[in-house]
Amino acid sequence: MNIIKIAAVFAFGALAACETIDGAGRDISTAGQVVSDTARDVQEDL
Repeated sequence: MNIIKIAAVFAFGALAACETIDGAGRDISTAGQVVSDTARDVQEDL
């Protein structure tokens, strides 16, 4: 559960750091990748 919280904080930080539409797209893509990786890790732990 802590991994999900860390991923959420990272995602919000990435979104806050972007200054352009292009940057926002990259940040959203990165955040999505983090969420996907976290979900995969949780599934493997089950």
